[in-house]
Amino acid sequence: MLWAFAPSLAWSQTPSPMQEWQYSGGVILARLFEPELPDWREITGLAAEVQPVYNGARADKVMGGPVINIQYKNIAFLSTGDGLGYNFLRGQHYRVGVALSYDLGREERSDYTNLTGMGNISPAPAAKLFATYVLSKKFPMILRVDAKQIIGGANGAVGDVGVYIPLPGSSKKFVMFAGPSMTFGDHHYLQSEYGVTPAQSLASGHPVFNPHPGEAAVGVGFSATRFLTDHWLLNLDAALSKLKGSPDVSPITENSTQRVLALSVNYMW
Repeated sequence: MLWAFAPSLAWSQTPSPMQEWQYSGGVILARLFEPELPDWREITGLAAEVQPVYNGARADKVMGGPVINIQYKNIAFLSTGDGLGYNFLRGQHYRVGVALSYDLGREERSDYTNLTGMGNISPAPAAKLFATYVLSKKFPMILRVDAKQIIGGANGAVGDVGVYIPLPGSSKKFVMFAGPSMTFGDHHYLQSEYGVTPAQSLASGHPVFNPHPGEAAVGVGFSATRFLTDHWLLNLDAALSKLKGSPDVSPITENSTQRVLALSVNYMW
């Protein structure tokens, strides 16, 4: 059941209002509580989500797409939320690994009123290093840290620190997790997403803005999985994020409070 607490997102922006830990949820707990899991585990499904049209936007968009979550032992994975990855250090209480994920970028046409003249940020792959640690079976609080380098597009680095825990009321058929996180960005990333160059200022009318590296957002996430049958399950993810630091005061930020809601129907093979 813990392993089936799978990523339910079709796509993700970086950083998303969705907390980074929500992409892999209870996977780290699966081997701790069920050491005899099969070598291969697969979940597929369909998801829909509502999220801001870009980081800092007031308007929302609805997106849909596939859910894929394939795990091989505690070694490798392919996931629509976490990307293609390899755990090079692994044990009952910890995982350290690398992954290749994807950043959607940003298009002017997503908000002509506010983004005209700002140019597009191209979609790009992102290389990720992550570590996850579980305190104990009796107190299964999970700490996750990760750092991503976007290769092209926004062309910068983003880091996340998050803590989450199973909630009271969880059972074999229904499990819930919740927890907070903090997101940090380097100058290159924040300049691409929230900065305004002199050329962009002339084209858009926004004042020139040069962001400082550091804290970019704080947030909290909630995720729940319900088994409908032995194979069919329903996932719900919700998150609230508050932009901080330079992103909060950027002239292109319309709303510093960002929300996302995702729902998926999945089949566990």
